[in-house]
Amino acid sequence: MKTFLSLIHIVLSVILTAVVLLQHRKQGGFGGAFGGGTQADAGQWQRFTSLTKLTIVLAGFFMLSSILLILI
Repeated sequence: MKTFLSLIHIVLSVILTAVVLLQHRKQGGFGGAFGGGTQADAGQWQRFTSLTKLTIVLAGFFMLSSILLILI
């Protein structure tokens, strides 16, 4: 079981890295990441691009697989 989870974790990390590298760079820098966004920006899932949505989902699965590997 641990071998299977380790393989899934490695595959997720490679795919997540590729998806992050495929994204376009925005000119805003880290402003939005550290509270530079406005209150109107909250809850705008529809405004995200498909690559951004895929990155969020893959990051969630990556964190879940990390936690599962720690617990096993």
